[in-house]
Amino acid sequence: MIDAKLLSDSAAVSVVTAPTTVRSQPRVLIFIVAYNAKTTLAWVLDRIPAALRHAGTEVLVIDDSSPDDTFAQGVRYVASHQDRGLKITVLRNPVNQGYGGNQKLGYRYAIDHGFDHVALVHGDGQYAPEKLPDLLAPLLSGEADAVFGSRMLQKRDALRGGMPLYKWLGNQTLTRFQNALLGSNLSEFHSGYRLYSTRALRQIPFERNTNDFHFDTEIIVQLHLAGLRIRELPIPTYYGDEICRVNGMKYAWDVCKTMLRVRCHQLDFFYDRKFDVAPEEASYDLKLGYVSSHTLAIESAQPGGAVLDVGCGQGQVARELAQQRGCRVTGIDRLAPKPAAAEEENADVNFIRWNLDAAEFPVDVSRFDQIFMLDIIEHLRDPEQFMEELRAAAQGRRPEIVLTTANIGFFIPRLMLLLGQFNYGKIGILDRTHTRLFTFRSLRALLAQSGYEVLETRGVPAPFPKALGDNFLSRLLVKLNRGLIRLCRGLFSYQIFVRVRALPTVNHLLAETISSSTLLRASLDECPLELTTTER
Repeated sequence: MIDAKLLSDSAAVSVVTAPTTVRSQPRVLIFIVAYNAKTTLAWVLDRIPAALRHAGTEVLVIDDSSPDDTFAQGVRYVASHQDRGLKITVLRNPVNQGYGGNQKLGYRYAIDHGFDHVALVHGDGQYAPEKLPDLLAPLLSGEADAVFGSRMLQKRDALRGGMPLYKWLGNQTLTRFQNALLGSNLSEFHSGYRLYSTRALRQIPFERNTNDFHFDTEIIVQLHLAGLRIRELPIPTYYGDEICRVNGMKYAWDVCKTMLRVRCHQLDFFYDRKFDVAPEEASYDLKLGYVSSHTLAIESAQPGGAVLDVGCGQGQVARELAQQRGCRVTGIDRLAPKPAAAEEENADVNFIRWNLDAAEFPVDVSRFDQIFMLDIIEHLRDPEQFMEELRAAAQGRRPEIVLTTANIGFFIPRLMLLLGQFNYGKIGILDRTHTRLFTFRSLRALLAQSGYEVLETRGVPAPFPKALGDNFLSRLLVKLNRGLIRLCRGLFSYQIFVRVRALPTVNHLLAETISSSTLLRASLDECPLELTTTER
């Protein structure tokens, strides 16, 4: 039992003074996760180097609702070491949060209490507190956003330090698998000795991570995807009499599932919010050098023609049209480059910043030979109305519309739906900004009802070179995908490519009829027809 005096002491040490706005040195929080650590906690605290016992460093111990006296031992330690010059706060979770859940609390504490850096130390003594100054150095110098103590930079040292062979092999196998899927080059994913800058922690949604042991994997993924700098430094390996609370097989399975999920998220097969940390893209990359929506569209451009590029983004396709096909291009989009910069780059390309859902077009649509709408119709608030207004703005002319959009009938979304998944993502068929989803049939119906004549419809293969890199495998997959499209276009087309012609509206047809009739009547008045014998 914990007596009242100990509880009052605990409350006293848990009070944290608000940080001042001007500090002479960075504030560091040494965060100790503890569970059933009553026999090791004081030993770990004693080993914190004297170099860190200054005003800028504090210690936080969070006991994860241990059934033993870990919390009481922590409180007693604080009461008996008040002259050590190191502020220690001891807390106890009323409900066990798990290894990952306990870390979330410590990192949130560090952020909310104004610390610059937080160092994770285990209460069982498996990771040496003596190494803290060395591990902190890259953070304090601004060379890294996170520092990991690695037992595998000198791999044989881990075995000499007592790591069981099966764990050593498992660590290496999982790490290689994770590096391959993530594109990273870490020596170890599974060390629990971690130090982070709180600035980096603010940039990633670590609170969405699991409460289980593979929290450590998920936070590495988030750091990597966010482009934050990870530094590894060697640490000694120590295995004592502590009880391992990790189910190795379950942990390995959880890690593998997480990495496969990350890879699927990167390939836009489905979306996971906790891994949505990469910087926002202002526009999509060009897909050139293989059969894609961009190459088909550029090939369809009339050489030297006047082109209106609706939803031009950063103008990449517009520039290709000008350079490759000699077109005079006007691009309109809210993200379009500034007109002055565009004019300096290419006199045949002009950009206008414009919201596609605005009421009126910023240009005279009737003066263009072709109108490009590449991956745009699915983003519009009301595509039917937009297409009708575009047709009316052509003022009776019959411009050709080159249009591409995602095919929701592609076999991957169908398969995911069969498995109970329908996750939107940052890009791809289920882009979160899509307001409409189309199949070949539904797109043709929309265009026909909006007054367009369909000239050509084609299926577009998936952009494997963009997802897998431009290599032999990705190009082989493109060829295979093209063959499958010939077998079943609706099932194997990643995108839909159509060319349509805008037909005159009824108002324009009536105006043409009246105008042509007036001209014909005038010609009859000038050259009256002779009456035939019968008419006489």
